[in-house]
Amino acid sequence: MDVREPCEYDAEHLEFSLSRPLDFINDWTNEFDKHQPYYIHCAGGYRSMISSSILKSRGYENIVNVNGGFAALKDAGFETTDFVCQSKKMK
Repeated sequence: MDVREPCEYDAEHLEFSLSRPLDFINDWTNEFDKHQPYYIHCAGGYRSMISSSILKSRGYENIVNVNGGFAALKDAGFETTDFVCQSKKMK
């Protein structure tokens, strides 16, 4: 799960990730099975740490906070979408 802002996700994300922004965690928390494993990432790790903590406090059992976030996943060679500069989307 990618907990970055929608504009960050739209600009570039992992091919297989779901966009579930931290700002809207109360809206999407109940969409997922509490017993399945989930890997949570943001840009660098802060928002995913918060999201992971909230989910664990709500009974989610298999939450993994991805250290280093999207940047670390990208550096590790995970497949991403093509980068789209947000300023170019506005034109």
